Amino acid sequence: MHRVVALVHPPQSTFELACAAEVFGIERPGLPVRYAFGVCAEHPGPVPTPAGYDMLVTDGLDALDRADTVVVPGWLPIGEPPSPAVLRALLRAHARGARVVSICSGAAVPARAGLLDGRRATTHWALAEEFATRFPAVRLDPDVLYVDHGDVATSAGAGAGVDLCLHLVRRDQGARYAAQVARNMVMPPHREGGQLQYAAPPHPAQIDGTLAPLLEWATGRLGEELTLTGLAARAGVSPRTLARRFTDQLGTSPGQWLLAQRITAARELLETSDLPVEAVARRTGLSSATNLRRRFLTTLGTTPGAYRRAFRTGPH
Repeated sequence: MHRVVALVHPPQSTFELACAAEVFGIERPGLPVRYAFGVCAEHPGPVPTPAGYDMLVTDGLDALDRADTVVVPGWLPIGEPPSPAVLRALLRAHARGARVVSICSGAAVPARAGLLDGRRATTHWALAEEFATRFPAVRLDPDVLYVDHGDVATSAGAGAGVDLCLHLVRRDQGARYAAQVARNMVMPPHREGGQLQYAAPPHPAQIDGTLAPLLEWATGRLGEELTLTGLAARAGVSPRTLARRFTDQLGTSPGQWLLAQRITAARELLETSDLPVEAVARRTGLSSATNLRRRFLTTLGTTPGAYRRAFRTGPH
C-alpha cells in the first residue's frame, strides 16, 4: 500500500487538494486499492479555505514521516516561506525516499527547500514570472503540464494536478490501472499539449502614440502580406528605426509581434467559428494549414484541431 499524504496550508485550495484526493483517495469498484490517502498540517485543527468553510485536519507534520509520496496542493502566496519545521519535515521525508509532488503554486515549497535547484520545474503560467524571480536557481518551464524527476514532480495550474497524479499512477501501477482510474473520473489518461494553450492571449502592451496607429492598421490586415519594409513605409520611418521602436516599446521585433497577433487571431477563429483550418490559416496570414499547425506546435504545444476541440465555444 503506497501512502500519499497531502500537506495543506491556509487558505487551502479545495480543488488542488481534491486533485490528489480524487486520484489517490477514492476506492473504485472493481479496481484494487493501491493507495492510502491522508492530509496533514503544520498546526492540526481547522484549516481555512477560500471556499467559505474550514476543513478539519487532525494529523500534524509527523504524518510525513510515514508517507511514500508527499503532495503539496498549492501554496499561496508563493512569497510566504514555509516555516523551518515544514522544511525540515519535507527534507526528512525526501531524504528517506519519499516522493515530493507539488500542484500549481505548491512548487514554491520544494523550491524553498532546495529540491528544485538546477532542475526543471513548472507552475501555473500566471505565476511563472514571480516564480522565476523568486527562485532563479530553478529551471522554470512554464509551457508543460508537469515535470517528473522521479523523486520530485511539479505540475502547472490546478487542473494539471490531475494530469500529474494520473501520470504518477501510471508510473506506479502501469498504464492499464491508470486508464481505469481516468475512465472512472471521466478524464483522458493523458492530455495533448502544454499549458500555454490555456493561458489567456496577452493584452496589448502599453505604448506611446508613435506605434499605436501602425499596430491598429496592421492588426486589421493580418490576412494580407505585411513586411518590415511595408510597415516602415506606412509609419514613415526606415526599417531600422521601426525595428528599434518595436524593441524599445514592445520588447520584440516587428516579425515576432506580427506572428503573435496572427496566432491570437487564429485562436479566436478556432474558438468561435466553424471555418476549416486551412481557411483560418489564410484569413490570419499564416498561409496554410501546415504552417498554422507548425506555429501552434511551436508556440502552444498543441495542434489547431486539438485546440479547437478543447476551446470551441457554442454548439459543436
